Amino acid sequence: MSRWRLDGQRALVTGGTRGIGAAVVAELRALGASVLTVARSGADINVDLAEDGAAGQIVAAVQESLGGLEILVNNVGTSVRKPTLALTDDEYARVLTTNLDSVFRLCRAAQPLLAQGGGTIVNIGSVASAVSIGTGAPYALSKAALDQLTRYLAVEWAGSGIRVNAVNPFYTRTPLAQPVLDDPERLARVLASTPLGRIAEPEDIAAAVAFLCLPAARHITGQCLAVDGGFLARGAYLA
Repeated sequence: MSRWRLDGQRALVTGGTRGIGAAVVAELRALGASVLTVARSGADINVDLAEDGAAGQIVAAVQESLGGLEILVNNVGTSVRKPTLALTDDEYARVLTTNLDSVFRLCRAAQPLLAQGGGTIVNIGSVASAVSIGTGAPYALSKAALDQLTRYLAVEWAGSGIRVNAVNPFYTRTPLAQPVLDDPERLARVLASTPLGRIAEPEDIAAAVAFLCLPAARHITGQCLAVDGGFLARGAYLA
């Protein structure tokens, strides 16, 4: 197999019906992979990842449909943009369950399949793991923890031939970010904080995800790659 192709590889993408997830699905398929999507509705596997037992159901469906798994992309995510004192316990729990707990559970459930063929995991994080950009405390907390989960599993599962990395975008043109992009003042701050002076498109993020899945990236693991137009290098969010 070419270092720059994914022919014969089997992939699972959560939140794969829109935004970054849909772009990742298209990119992986263009490189030759067979891809299943997971979402609450409209996907190949319709499951709410926040529900108990969801991870086991998903892995069973993957085994039945694809017969194995080499690539797992954890893209599902949510946010509640409120000041911390205005957050309810339920809102806090919902963000953490969706963004962190569901990823942990699915990685754990999928590990035996991934270990069979030296698989790779890519988690979709955020630059909010490193700096405060007004996403709400639970979102930032969940993404910071996801970075550390990425590093930890990369070390723990290296002996099984599994690579684990994360891709951390800044604001990207997706439904989750649209309220910010629709606000002229907030959009201006985002653009002023981005050295490249543009909003990322889902395809920009998908390209980085696909690269990390390629055989050419076989020696890359435990990395949290910022795909942010230079935002973190600039060193400040012009809030």
